[in-house]
Amino acid sequence: MDTCKRCFTLSLVFFMVFFEDLGTNVHGFQGEEQIETTVEDFLDHSPHFTTTQGMYDVEEVADDDDDWQMVQAKGNQFVVNGQPFYVNGFNTYWLMVFAADQSTRGKVSELFQQASSVGLTVCRTWAFNDGQWRALQKSPSVYDEEVFKALDFVVSEAKKYKIRLILSLVNNWNAYGGKAQYVKWGNASGLNLTSDDEFFSHPALRSYYKSHVKAVLNRVNTFTNITYKNDPTIFAWELMNEPRCTSDPSGDTLQSWIAEMAAYVKSLDAKHMVEIGLEGFYGPSAPARTQFNPNSYATQVGTDFIRNHQALGVDFASVHIYADSWISPTISDAHLEFTKSWMEAHIEDAEKYLGMPVIFSEFGVSRKDPGYNSSYRDTLINTVYKTLLNSTKKGGSGAGSLLWQLFPDGTDYMDDGYAIVLAKSPSTSNLISLHSTRVAIFNSRCSWKCRWGCRKKNSLEKFLYRDDL
Repeated sequence: MDTCKRCFTLSLVFFMVFFEDLGTNVHGFQGEEQIETTVEDFLDHSPHFTTTQGMYDVEEVADDDDDWQMVQAKGNQFVVNGQPFYVNGFNTYWLMVFAADQSTRGKVSELFQQASSVGLTVCRTWAFNDGQWRALQKSPSVYDEEVFKALDFVVSEAKKYKIRLILSLVNNWNAYGGKAQYVKWGNASGLNLTSDDEFFSHPALRSYYKSHVKAVLNRVNTFTNITYKNDPTIFAWELMNEPRCTSDPSGDTLQSWIAEMAAYVKSLDAKHMVEIGLEGFYGPSAPARTQFNPNSYATQVGTDFIRNHQALGVDFASVHIYADSWISPTISDAHLEFTKSWMEAHIEDAEKYLGMPVIFSEFGVSRKDPGYNSSYRDTLINTVYKTLLNSTKKGGSGAGSLLWQLFPDGTDYMDDGYAIVLAKSPSTSNLISLHSTRVAIFNSRCSWKCRWGCRKKNSLEKFLYRDDL
């Protein structure tokens, strides 16, 4: 279907769905005034699963494999099929491990179905488990085929629900192996390594990592028969989850690793985007920006937001937001102020210095924090969404966000305090759903530009950018 016609159809059916829901005659509206009234009514109804699901059903019907193309970075925006692609997404890191056990595999499908029902389009998850229980990589370049098939299932199932994946390739932390496991493997082979940070500098460990990258990118999915590096279901490759190299606060060691590994990934797969996985701390290359760091320690962990993202082969920037971990575990309005200023600083830098999109790829608040309540969580999510929309309406670099983290019901034993179970969190689900709707409409704005008059488009903009989410 012609892209513009497809967008027009999506937008028209979207309004028909909501007009019918509100008891409005879609053929009888007269000009801008009626549209504005309907949009106001729609916002007051705070739509959730049924209304948004109607719209996403349309896209399911309209889409076929020809439309399922790679997402690319173009300037400071993502695009797919010539359309903007702003992201509303989530994290669920343990999908591969759950898929490896038939008794829990259904939870993967359940999660994607629920995420799709509120319009989430990108999921970030682990494509690693090194030397641990249910390891993917049992030792360097030695893989458990059944666990690899579990990752195949995750990728194939994501496509069924039109959800794209950011696949992270190794952990900075010890969970699921991480750089510490690579050091253990190195010492087991006769090396004399004394620091986990030698993961970044020792040639043997760099080669271990490259071998893993090659194995994942060249994997042929046993469910779809599509090689990972050719699969549009994969949104991007993430070099590492939250890399830090505290042994070298100058940042030189980590910068060298990023430059080498980004180039290596691109040498194997020039089609997909690459991102680093950084938390976003400012470093020595931009001393004036360190004022935005949450604390003084953040300048000493060997990362450097602007410099790191200037490495060739890196397509977009990543930032995490954890005021409750970085500032104080007791939640307060100061956390909201930090979140807004932290985001605005990184959006500005992505525009001014990097010329690329930025995704806030982890954010959330823990129920374990003193002073926590669900209303505060909604306020935090609202702050993130509103800050992104403020960037969107100016054509800025704020390209999306990924909640940490979304869980299906019955997986509470995996909860780190941040889990959101949609069925148990109606107000949060409504908030996510409404933002997804706004993002989806913005992603199909071509219909408003080429088929609709400016007066009607202005009514849409009032819906997209109203402050009271």
